[in-house]
Amino acid sequence: MDASHFSSLINEFKPGIFGALNEKKDALLRAGRTVYNLSVGTPDFQPAPHVMKAMQEAWGMAENYKYSLSDLPELLEAVQYRYEKRFGVHMDTDEIMSVYGSQEAMAHIGMVFCDPGDVILVPDPGYPMFEMSGIMARAEVRYYTIEEKNGYLPDLDSIPEETLKRTKYMMVSYPLNPVCVCAPDGFYEKLIAFAKKYDIIIVHDNAYSDITFTEKPGRSFLSFEGAKDVGVEFYSLSKSYNLTGARISFVVGNKDVISRFRLLRSQIDYGIFYPVQHAAIAALTGPDDFIEEQRQQYAARNRALCSGLREIGWNVPDSQGTMFVWAKIPEGYGSSADFCMELMEKTGVIVTPGSAFGKGGEGYVRMALVVDETVIRKIICVLDESEMFRRPTI
Repeated sequence: MDASHFSSLINEFKPGIFGALNEKKDALLRAGRTVYNLSVGTPDFQPAPHVMKAMQEAWGMAENYKYSLSDLPELLEAVQYRYEKRFGVHMDTDEIMSVYGSQEAMAHIGMVFCDPGDVILVPDPGYPMFEMSGIMARAEVRYYTIEEKNGYLPDLDSIPEETLKRTKYMMVSYPLNPVCVCAPDGFYEKLIAFAKKYDIIIVHDNAYSDITFTEKPGRSFLSFEGAKDVGVEFYSLSKSYNLTGARISFVVGNKDVISRFRLLRSQIDYGIFYPVQHAAIAALTGPDDFIEEQRQQYAARNRALCSGLREIGWNVPDSQGTMFVWAKIPEGYGSSADFCMELMEKTGVIVTPGSAFGKGGEGYVRMALVVDETVIRKIICVLDESEMFRRPTI
């Protein structure tokens, strides 16, 4: 069938760089090469035993296989407990809803706010699903630039008034994937005032507040005064609890947004599978020492990778947060995609080109901290032996 048989939306989608990287990876493996995949942010840590036990026990109960239709009261209470304990934020139950992972929820949340032609604001560079939330709603996606020279924070004052008058919501996320920085408290205070001034809803993705490497622990957007008046936050169990495949996340915050989003979701799904809800309850209310232990291991990997790369001549700054490292490509390459393909061919190391995260990501690559320090040291040796980098002279 030709393109006329399909929607204009699906015809706009094009295969990305990830397909080319995957084909190259498969070719290297067929040739017997060793591959080090730092391109995908899938945690290599296991879920806590008490979380898996809760899932297994609920899995064995026949009544848990019916439509769930709504969140268990115990699940809502568990989110309340976690937000109070971790962030010092009180949540009412009508300010909480579960979703099938933040990725899927982002794809649909734009439909709650936007009619065709409305404007949304997303960061450039930024996580690709931020942009997709507007595309799926047939909104007009506009970008606010974040640059290294500004600490990867948006210059809110530089966004044109004409854009702001048409904007329905703004996607924000710190610690931010892919640029791996945290935002100071003052930024959130300014953001909330900005949202109130222009009547813009803030949608904050809080995927990495438990994976930070700065002196202050990660915070919730909702811990700042006035945040509930202007927005909501995604809180995922994927990265903190290593439950990526379970697909459970929460949208929390403004109760009017939650009510409308819950209404939308009632038209398209039947709720989270009960065993997954029970696993989430165990995760949110159980012991969480492992989260800090895991954070420390990510921090050690961050130091090992970034310091090792600097030693062989690639000037990579330490990540402030997320499970990634953001690095400017060495001089002499036409694009980040060109660099990634040559790096894979010469070393077997797979990283993600920054261009996959928007125009502002060109000239950078993202690396995932998904292997232990022993493997990281092997990677540093392989990269050094490739002679793609210049050792610093003494």
